[in-house]
Amino acid sequence: MQLWLNRTGEVSLREQMITQIVLAILCRELAPGDRLPSTRELARRFQIHANTTSRAYRQLERDGWLELRHGSGVFVRESRAQTAPSAAGPRQNESGLKGQAVLNQQIDQLLAELLRKSSDLGASSSQVRERLGRWLTKAPPSRWLIIEPDPELRQILVFEMQQALRLPVSACGPEDLDDFLSQEAIAGAIPVARPSKAEAVRKLFPAQTEMTILEIRPIPPAIRKYLPQAGEGLIGIASRWPDFLRIAHTMMVAAGVAPESLVVRDAARAGWKRGLEHCFAIVCDAAIKQQLPEVRHRIAFNLLDEPSLTHLRQIEASLGDSARDQS
Repeated sequence: MQLWLNRTGEVSLREQMITQIVLAILCRELAPGDRLPSTRELARRFQIHANTTSRAYRQLERDGWLELRHGSGVFVRESRAQTAPSAAGPRQNESGLKGQAVLNQQIDQLLAELLRKSSDLGASSSQVRERLGRWLTKAPPSRWLIIEPDPELRQILVFEMQQALRLPVSACGPEDLDDFLSQEAIAGAIPVARPSKAEAVRKLFPAQTEMTILEIRPIPPAIRKYLPQAGEGLIGIASRWPDFLRIAHTMMVAAGVAPESLVVRDAARAGWKRGLEHCFAIVCDAAIKQQLPEVRHRIAFNLLDEPSLTHLRQIEASLGDSARDQS
């Protein structure tokens, strides 16, 4: 992993380190279990105080990105968020027929428990069969539903998923979920959430609901190769999402771009395009690229990388043609 640290004072060295390590993990440049340099090694390499690297590592450990093993070193955590099972269905037990027999026995036990509890409620066996039949013939999910409290991030994710996927994409905040689920058009949705929000979102749905977890990364760690050569003029940063603006600013300062050469614009505010027409290049999120003034370079970054989109396409494929026909 390559780190860039810029001593301009505009962004703290600790923030530059944290941002670049997180992005390296999200972009899979750092894999689970990878060992990172020690605090002393980083301090020597960049001629900075060891306390700076130590505080950065401790923050990343608290946030669930790294694991500090005493006597061994610093490692990328093996697993951060548990992704819900895919809609492809149960896998065959590797032990073959014996494993299948065990699985059948476990299913029989679950069905027996269902019948017993249904009987305790006063339901007849015919009622149970009728309700079970409805569940088994229920139509597969017919759309994606992004559950995200940040309204600006929601807009960007909807745009990117609509461009890359076949099923329709809707989005709402957790507080609006009841209204969305009451609409018949949204009832057959596949919930989607970020890892940091997954636990809270999962509680809003019935226990059997499958949910898809999405890792996002606004800026690739090697942003320097995307930027024009220094000294060619102003560079703009534009997005509706505040975190995109913050991360892009941090990464470009770390890559050696002079802070006074950066023009940062929040696209959620009126008059946000003012001054961008004078920029040599503009770094932006994918959703607003077409709204930018004509400049020599418009550099758009997707929040969802190709492995994430491939995962979503695989889920769509597992639903079969019947789900796509409904869209």
